[in-house]
Amino acid sequence: MSRAVLSIGANMGDTVAALRAVRDHFGDRVVAASAVHATPPWGPVAQDDFDNAVLVVEAPETSPRDWLEEGFACERAADRTREVRWGPRTLDVDVVSVSVDGSVVVDDDPDLTLPHPRAHLRAFVLIPWLDADPDAVLWTPTGEQAVADLVEGLPADERVGVRRRDVEGWTVVREGDR
Repeated sequence: MSRAVLSIGANMGDTVAALRAVRDHFGDRVVAASAVHATPPWGPVAQDDFDNAVLVVEAPETSPRDWLEEGFACERAADRTREVRWGPRTLDVDVVSVSVDGSVVVDDDPDLTLPHPRAHLRAFVLIPWLDADPDAVLWTPTGEQAVADLVEGLPADERVGVRRRDVEGWTVVREGDR
């Protein structure tokens, strides 16, 4: 069984529709889904806030590259372009972590580095992930760490910048609820 944590976000156009399209794409493979969170942009480019969420998905015989390609397909469907690093986007789907048969995939492939090399530093990933899976654990270069501990270690101003939104028709599914 393959399990992936996907961070999804958008700050252009109908952001909630873009997130909903990703969730619909993965359908019954979604085993946990966070609420939608409004988050400040990360990086040096001035832009609008993002709407972000985390999906935890599972499927048999799905490789890390398969999860990445499905994320790219969702981005293409949302007319995503890659012109400015960390710039505004109609949709971003990042593969944060993958485990296969219970073992975390650790890979430094430049096209798909796993786990995501900066996930442990990003409130817009960690806080929604914790919302979807309160017991989540992330492999970091210093070993596995509870996502709750990583969130606690973030600067306070980054944590308070991530604001949970009530979005009509968006259902939170916590790990173990299914």
